[in-house]
Amino acid sequence: YLFYILEIPKTPLVIFNWLKSHFSVMVYCRVRPLGQDDKECCIEVISSSTIQLHAPEGFKTNRNGEYKETQYSFKKVFGVSISQTDLFEHVAKPLVDDLISGKNGLLFTYGVTGSGKTFTMTGSPGEGGLLPRSLYMIFNSISPYQAKRYVFKTDDKNGMEVQSEVEALLERQRRDHVSIPKTPSSRQKLDPEIADMIKTEDAYQTEGVDEDSSYCVFVSYVEIYNNYIYDLLEETQDDVIKPKAPQSRSLREDQNHNMYVAGCMEVEVKSAEEAFQVFWRGQKKRKVANTRLNRESSRSHSVFIIKLAQAPLDAEGDNVLQDKNQVTVSQLCLVDLAGSERTGRTGAEGTRVREAGNINQSLLTLRTCIEILRENQMCGTSKMVPYRDSKITHLFKNYFDGEGKVRMVVCVNPNADDYEETLLVMRFAEMTQEVEVARPVERPICGFTPGRRHRNQAFKEELTHFHVLTNLVQSLPPLPSSEVTDPHDDITLPRLIEALENRQRIRQTIVDEYNRKDSNMVSTENILQEQNVKLLEKDQLIQSGKMEIERLEKKIKTQEYKIDVLQKTTKNYEDDKRSMQQELETREQRLHRELSEKRRMEQRMQGMVTDTQHKWEKECDRRVNAMQLTMQNKLWVKDEKLKQLKAIVTESKTPGRPDPPEEGPPKRSASPSPLPQGAQDGSESYPSSSTSIRSCISADSTASRARRKNGEEGVCFPSPTKVLGLNERIVDALRLTLLKSYLDQTSTPVRPLHRRSRSAGGEKWVDHKPASNLDLGTVLQPLIPNAIHVSTPSEKTLAKCDRYVLTHQEVASDGEIETKLIKGDVMKTRGGGQSVQFTDIETLKQALTNAPGRKRRSSEGAPATGNQNDGAWTDVETRVS
Repeated sequence: YLFYILEIPKTPLVIFNWLKSHFSVMVYCRVRPLGQDDKECCIEVISSSTIQLHAPEGFKTNRNGEYKETQYSFKKVFGVSISQTDLFEHVAKPLVDDLISGKNGLLFTYGVTGSGKTFTMTGSPGEGGLLPRSLYMIFNSISPYQAKRYVFKTDDKNGMEVQSEVEALLERQRRDHVSIPKTPSSRQKLDPEIADMIKTEDAYQTEGVDEDSSYCVFVSYVEIYNNYIYDLLEETQDDVIKPKAPQSRSLREDQNHNMYVAGCMEVEVKSAEEAFQVFWRGQKKRKVANTRLNRESSRSHSVFIIKLAQAPLDAEGDNVLQDKNQVTVSQLCLVDLAGSERTGRTGAEGTRVREAGNINQSLLTLRTCIEILRENQMCGTSKMVPYRDSKITHLFKNYFDGEGKVRMVVCVNPNADDYEETLLVMRFAEMTQEVEVARPVERPICGFTPGRRHRNQAFKEELTHFHVLTNLVQSLPPLPSSEVTDPHDDITLPRLIEALENRQRIRQTIVDEYNRKDSNMVSTENILQEQNVKLLEKDQLIQSGKMEIERLEKKIKTQEYKIDVLQKTTKNYEDDKRSMQQELETREQRLHRELSEKRRMEQRMQGMVTDTQHKWEKECDRRVNAMQLTMQNKLWVKDEKLKQLKAIVTESKTPGRPDPPEEGPPKRSASPSPLPQGAQDGSESYPSSSTSIRSCISADSTASRARRKNGEEGVCFPSPTKVLGLNERIVDALRLTLLKSYLDQTSTPVRPLHRRSRSAGGEKWVDHKPASNLDLGTVLQPLIPNAIHVSTPSEKTLAKCDRYVLTHQEVASDGEIETKLIKGDVMKTRGGGQSVQFTDIETLKQALTNAPGRKRRSSEGAPATGNQNDGAWTDVETRVS
C-alpha cells in the first residue's frame, strides 16, 4: 500500500533499492520509576516494544469516557529497571559506530517536564548517561590513531584544514606561549560531580576503525533559549559591577548546504575526561529554574556536537595526507530538549511563562515538521516543511533531508497527573516512526594500499634491531689485512689466525657471560616467580582493599552529591522563605498603613461632621432669627397701615372738615423699612442649601394667597428671597458651588506655592453672570479683563482660573437696582478638587429711571400731593413715635 501511494513500481529490485537507500526514524521509549509522592500509575509495559496507557481514576467520568486504554509500539521499550549501559548499547552505540565510519547522527530526548530526559542524556555520579558513554567509546576506539594537536584546524565556515607537522608544532608553541601552561595534575583533576560518571571497564570499542587514518575530535556546546542560540563554551570575563550579556549566534549554510552555528567555539580534545570536563563547564551555564514540577527544570534546548575529523595517511604511512578534499568530517549531535509544560500546573509567572511559551512553540514546530514530512512521504505531496519557524528545526534540517541517522528517546513519567501530556507525547512519538530518512552517501576511498601504518611501524622496528646488531659487530676487534704477496710470507697468516682466535675468545667470553647471565636470570626468574606469587597475594589483598576504598569513595561521593542537592534545595527553600517573609512584612506594613489611614480618615470625618453640624446649627439659628425679624417687620408695616387707615377714616368722619382732595398715590417714607441685620451691613452669608429659602418662599406665597382670599388690600412686599437679595436660580447656582466646595472640604485647601503678581495681569478670572441678570446699559459696568464668562461654573472652568467673581443683582428697599460683585480666590483641595474662598463684596448702585419721587407729609399730618402707588406712608414724626 505504501508503494502504491508513492507510485513506485512493484518490482523486487526497485523495492530493494528504495529500502536500501532509506531508513525510518527509530524511536525508543523509557519509563522512569514512580516517585515517592506519586500514588497512581497510568503506564504499563506490555512487552519489550509495547506500552499501554490507561486513564487514572475519575478521569473517565470527567471526560465522559473519551479516553480509553490505548497501546503504543516503539522500536524498543525500556522499563524502570533498565540500566544506563543497556540503554547505551541499544540506542547510542550504533550512532558512535557510524560516527567513526564517517557518518552523521542525531539523538535527542523528548518528553514532559520531569520525565528523566537530562538523566538519560547526562546521568548522575556512578551512572553516566548516553553522552559520557559515547565520549568514552569514541576515545577508547581512536586513541592509538589520534593526530597531534593542531594538525587538524577548523575554519569559520564549518570546514576542516590539515596542517603539516612543522605548522602544528609552531601552533602548539604559540598557543602554549600565550596561554597559561597546565600541570599534569591539573589536567587529571576533574570535577567531583563527574569524576566517576562511568567506569573504564564499561567503555565500549568499535571494530570499524581505519588503522591507515588519523583522527581528531572537536566538541561544541550551545543552547537554544527563547528561540535564540547562545554558545555555552564562550569564555567571558565576569564583571561583578556591570556583567556583560551573552551574545546570540546565528545559523548559516556552508558550501555543502549543511546548517551550522556561526561563530561557535569548537574545542579540540584528546581524551574522554577532557571532553566531558568541557561539557560540564558549559552545563553549569545552562538556563535552569525552579518550578512546581521540577526543582532544576531545563529552560532551554541544549545541543552537544561531537565532530570527528579523519584523514588518510600518505603512501609511506607516516604523516597525514596534505589534501583538504580527502578529509572526512562526521558529527554526532546529542540534544536534550526542554520539557513541554502547562503553566497552570507549574505555577509559572513572569519570565517563566515566556520561557514555557517559547519551549512549547518550538516543540510544536518540530511536531509540525514531522507531520508534513510524513504526509509528503505517504501521500506523495510536496508541501514545504517549515524548518525556519524555529531554531531547533532549522539547525537539524539536514538530518531530516538525509544527512544521517535520526533516533529519539521518549521519556515518560507514569504519574497519573501527567496523563494528558503523556498521551500527546505518545501520539507524536508513534507518528515520528513513520518518517523515512534517506541514507547518506559513502565517503570516497583514497586509493592507497591498506596496512600502511602497520608496515611503517614494522620497518621502524627492524631498522632499530639492525642498528643493535651493527653496534655489536662493531664492538669486536677488527680483522688484519689478509693479502699475501709472497709465498714465504709467515707474518700475515699467523696474524690473521691470532686475530680470529682473539675474536673467538671474545665471542666465547660473550657467550659465557650470556650463559652466566642467563643462569643468573633463571635463578632470578625463579626468585621473581616466588616474589610474584607473594605479590599476587599482596595484590589480591590490595585489590580487595582498593575495591573497598572505591566502594566507600563512591558511597562518599553519592552522599556528597545528595548533600549538595539537599543544600541547593535548602537554599532554594530559604530563598523562597525569605522572599515570602519580605512579602509578608510588606503586606503587613501596607495593612498597618491602611488601618492608620482609615483611623485618621474616620477621625477627620468625625471632626468634619461635628464642624458641619455646628456650622449648620448656627446657620439655622441665624436664618430663624432673620425670618423672625422679617415677619416682625411685616407685622409692623401692617400695623402702620392700619393706623393710617384708621386716621384717614377718622378724619373723613369729623364734621366741618372739608372733603379730602382727589385721591392720589400716597407718599413713601424717605427711610426704607428695616431689613435683617445681615442684609443691612452688606455682608450677608449666602446659604448653601435651598431647603430653608424655599420654605420661606412657600410660607410667603401662602400668606399672600390667604390675604387675597380674605379680601385684604395693602402694600405688596417682596418675598423673603427678594429681601435677602437672592432669586431662586442664583440660590441653586450658589448651592451647587458650595456643595462642590463642601465635598472637596475633606482636607484643608492647598494654596499654590507661587502665584503671579496681580499687577502683571497674570491672574485669570471666572466671571459668573447668571442668566437672570438684567443689562442696565449704563457706563457703570464691571470690566474684568482676562476672564472666562460662564452662566454656571464648573470644576473644569475653576481649575483653569485663579480668581472668582459672581455678579448678583437685587432690588433694594428704596427701589434701586443694586449690583454686587462677590469676589473670591480659587483654591485647590488636597482631594484633587477646587474650592472658592470669598474675600470681598463690591456694591454698584444704579437708580431706576421710572422710580417715583418720595415726598413727606407735613408735620400736621396733611396728605401729600403726588403719586402714592407704593402705599400710604406716614411722616417721620409719626414713624418715630
